[in-house]
Amino acid sequence: MGLLTYSSPLAEVLHPAVEALDLRDCDISDNALLQLCNCKQLKKINLNVWKDNRLTVTSEGVAALALSCPYLYEASFKRCSNLTDSGILALALHCPLLQIVNIGGCSSITDASLQALGQTCTHLHSVDFSSTQVTDDGIIALVSGKCSNNLKEIHMEHCVNLTDVAVEAVLTCCPRIYILLFHGCPLITDRSRIALEQLVGPKKFKQVSWTVY
Repeated sequence: MGLLTYSSPLAEVLHPAVEALDLRDCDISDNALLQLCNCKQLKKINLNVWKDNRLTVTSEGVAALALSCPYLYEASFKRCSNLTDSGILALALHCPLLQIVNIGGCSSITDASLQALGQTCTHLHSVDFSSTQVTDDGIIALVSGKCSNNLKEIHMEHCVNLTDVAVEAVLTCCPRIYILLFHGCPLITDRSRIALEQLVGPKKFKQVSWTVY
């Protein structure tokens, strides 16, 4: 989808019963998200940025989205660089049905977001927080939270603060995990490869990737 602009408010072109919005690489701001207050049935929203950062969406807009759309189960904000923990905290608090969350490339995201998701989002099964500021503590909080038995897919590649402890926590706490990406993490060593062999056993991953430094 190319760059989209709206000559009228977003709320005027949406039916209240809309359940999915794909706004990838669109010219969207917090003001547009504030206009979604009538879209109570919205379940999926994609605000991913693939090329340059055209979005001016911040945590204020995401918090408004969370308050207006309690039935969200898929929320994608990849590379929305203005998004911070406060937006994800609001999403976790007001959208308990969340199953898929993509905050990869949101460089201001820290452990607080993962802690909130782990504490409240029982149904979460896929999460991407690659290229963020999270640490081992955030991973442990996520995988030992309410979603531990449901997590199937974790993308934590290019997280410069993660160590082997994070990988071991995922393998130990998430019995259903079958996609685990942690390449490009400079503090992760060959210890994680050994953990994969020892802790996974005969279980087969659909996809796994790592870089040993």
